[in-house]
Amino acid sequence: SAERDLSGGVQRCFLLKRSVLLVDQRCSRRSQGDVITFGIKEHRDCLAWVDFMIEKFGPDVKIILTGLSMGASTVLMAAGTELPENVVGILADCGFDSPKSIIKTVTKQMGLPAELVYPFVKLGARMYGGFDLEETSAVEAVKRCKIPVIFFHGESDDYVPCHMSRVNYEACASRKHLVTVPGAGHGLSYPVAPDRYVAEVKTFFGPEAARREDQPMAEYAKKLLQ
Repeated sequence: SAERDLSGGVQRCFLLKRSVLLVDQRCSRRSQGDVITFGIKEHRDCLAWVDFMIEKFGPDVKIILTGLSMGASTVLMAAGTELPENVVGILADCGFDSPKSIIKTVTKQMGLPAELVYPFVKLGARMYGGFDLEETSAVEAVKRCKIPVIFFHGESDDYVPCHMSRVNYEACASRKHLVTVPGAGHGLSYPVAPDRYVAEVKTFFGPEAARREDQPMAEYAKKLLQ
């Protein structure tokens, strides 16, 4: 559920006087699809949503791609593609560096031998999901990134380790900033430190990603409901 799993995303967007388009990723809630692909197919879905927003809100719309956890890795993978000029930035909160890496990490957390299990997971993805787990990754995509990226991660994240955002940050070729939040678990950086979170976003993006004042939030909402 985008409303739940974005973890305060709607609230912080409104605090920043931005509008927000919430998307349920494939195989989640109201979206279609039967298989989650760790961002491999989802990042192409992300590009389709960008096209939708430009068509819906006009050629001058400014977009910041935002994701949390797998959503963060999804928008980072999208960053490695040729994005329209409408996309002015990316906010990636507690994303993993690659599907292979996070699968091995979670497998170890389950007490299973990651090196033995992973080949079977990769084979299953190919056979039943129709995708290659190693087709792309966030850490490879950000090497081709041309737009500003702000990374957030909770230092107490015991699901997606904080060092994965550090890996993505170091690899990122564009203007970038990394914010780690002490005491924050997975996806909880904003709830733990809301004032700092909002301040960091304001400082990083500044006026270049500002919403057009002649297209107020009410107009966006009205268009979205049409």
